[in-house]
Amino acid sequence: MGNSVDLIFKIAGVGILVAVLNTILKHAGKEEQGHLVTLAGLAIVFIWVIQLLANLFDQVKSVFKLF
Repeated sequence: MGNSVDLIFKIAGVGILVAVLNTILKHAGKEEQGHLVTLAGLAIVFIWVIQLLANLFDQVKSVFKLF
């Protein structure tokens, strides 16, 4: 339970950081770099979620003794 709460806070932290950096870069006239920062943040969050889903599928396989 604690691990999932930590993940939620990590995702929220990345979201806040990406939003701030995107705003700063947009005001500096560097919108392309802002888009890259957004994509990088999205990729980090996707990696975390994919790892969590892989753990879930491993647990389901072990519960039902599949494979």
